[in-house]
Amino acid sequence: MTDRLGSFLAKARSATGKSLRTVERETGISNAYLSQLETGKIRTPAPQNLHRLAEVYGVPYGLLMELAGFPVPGASAAGPTSARANARIGPVTADEEEALIEYLQFIRSRKRGR
Repeated sequence: MTDRLGSFLAKARSATGKSLRTVERETGISNAYLSQLETGKIRTPAPQNLHRLAEVYGVPYGLLMELAGFPVPGASAAGPTSARANARIGPVTADEEEALIEYLQFIRSRKRGR
């Protein structure tokens, strides 16, 4: 799960246009720790760090917790997609889910830029 988390965090940071140093300043989390999170070297990230990152990247904290492998009340066993979305588009592969999340981040970043 943490490989998916690392990939997601790297894409989320990239979508915000922030460097590791910028995120370090905004969260108080060292850039070395952030880099290790993004590369999957940290297997059990601290929930408080995930919370800070969720706020900075504008992503749901529950999603980061789920991607990190923590139990999340109400989360589906199939992954972080909602039951409503799953009902509309059907089951998705992990690659499709990552692509959907990346696209959603892109849409949200365009809205923030207005």
